[in-house]
Amino acid sequence: MGFLSDDDRAKLIPGEQLPHSLPVPTRSVSSDEYFPLPQSAQQREVEARLLEIGDRMAAKTGQSRRAFFQSAAGMAAAYVALNETFGPVFEASRAEAETPELAAARAKGLKGQFIMDMHTHFLRDDTTNMTFVAMRTAVGKAGWNKELAGKEQTIADLKFDNYIKEMFLDSDTKIVLISSAPSDITKDWFLTNQQMAQARAKVNTMYGSRRLFSHAIFTPGQPGWLDQVDAAIALKPESMKGYTIGDNTHKDISRYPWRMDDEKVAYKGYEKFVKAGIKNVCIHKGLFPPGMDKQYPKLRPFTDVSDVAKAAKDWPQLNFIIYHSAYRHVGGDPAVALREFEKTGRISWVSDLADIPQKYGVNNVYGDTGQLFATTLVSQPRVIAALMGILLKGLGPERVVWGTDAVWTGSPQWQIEGLRRLEIPEDMQKKYGFKPLGAADGPIKSAIFGGNNARLYNIDQKKAEAEMGKDKLTKLKLAYEEAGPDPSNLRYGYAAAEALDHSVFA
Repeated sequence: MGFLSDDDRAKLIPGEQLPHSLPVPTRSVSSDEYFPLPQSAQQREVEARLLEIGDRMAAKTGQSRRAFFQSAAGMAAAYVALNETFGPVFEASRAEAETPELAAARAKGLKGQFIMDMHTHFLRDDTTNMTFVAMRTAVGKAGWNKELAGKEQTIADLKFDNYIKEMFLDSDTKIVLISSAPSDITKDWFLTNQQMAQARAKVNTMYGSRRLFSHAIFTPGQPGWLDQVDAAIALKPESMKGYTIGDNTHKDISRYPWRMDDEKVAYKGYEKFVKAGIKNVCIHKGLFPPGMDKQYPKLRPFTDVSDVAKAAKDWPQLNFIIYHSAYRHVGGDPAVALREFEKTGRISWVSDLADIPQKYGVNNVYGDTGQLFATTLVSQPRVIAALMGILLKGLGPERVVWGTDAVWTGSPQWQIEGLRRLEIPEDMQKKYGFKPLGAADGPIKSAIFGGNNARLYNIDQKKAEAEMGKDKLTKLKLAYEEAGPDPSNLRYGYAAAEALDHSVFA
């Protein structure tokens, strides 16, 4: 099922079964939207450095290595290892990593930061997407992890209860938006529009405040799609979401790709959104590296941002939030993106997106971080620095918004720490005119984390923080932390099995 074939999946393992539960992933982990790259030499170096620090600190503090990696000092150590491998990009020091009290004080000072993650996922209870289960079963049969052998596997880790733990208890996230992905095959939607609305009602009723927002998916061109829009609007979604590629799960059979600027198709949907008072339209773009052009030539024209400007100009009543900021190279080698940037000062198709406000005179186009951090931060950190520089310079700091695409890559806390610690290197600032990102809780990062999304979704931040401070989820998190937090540091997507030492699973 999905973009990945059976032969592809034979070369993969579940991210949950990676040999080390580290604070940040040290290899590519993907959903079934793209094939993850094998671990690079530099990622192996990061992993080795991190394990060395973990072993030394475990011995020094008398705790297990796993416990150290669950701590704030362990998270700091991960960014030290990244700096020592790739060069200084993150604010992290050996002193912080080796002084648990210092790291804990920093984490405590930031945990109240207002973070709205408006791009998240979990799988429905009746999903037929059992590829993750199949891989876990194969791992058990192969003897790589004896605990899995002879035991029926489930996808519970990708479903509701674990989603709540990873998103709220193990990260500093305050408000999330649950999303989905459509398919021409109805049963293969991640979540139906009704299921997203039901999850929103369940969470907000359970905890007594507005913690979960929901998308409704629209599918221009599919039979009966406008009637489905009417049904979706009746669910009162906070925003709509579409995939111009059509069926992203089954790219080989996608029958209804569409353009944002199609006056005869997409505009009929926008008209309904405006009439219903829905202002935010989230569009999946990018995640289509050059190697896929020949594989899916009919879809290629629908994956870039050439259709964004006209739609934005024609519909100033709407905000167009481009998911993943249209980053092309997800699923491809990030070294290609780095070479492209070093040669041209641009990165496909993020630079094209960033050009739109000035080139076309619009102010209703936004860039979502999406897979940017998840795929570049631990593989080519200078790429994420360049991407943030490009977006902030072109769109402006008021139009870059936070989303993590979790839970595929586990709890989003490591991505949160990535942005908090990230700084654009001075050589990039001087050469390209990028401004510094500043402090973890400074104006730019605070706007990205929550301020911009609060404005888009009409949230009074002070009022929301006051309500959440008294709700049941805050009490639950306090009890969780007092009992001793237990972040899993697991990833829930696919990882390449190549070059793995299978003995580590024993």
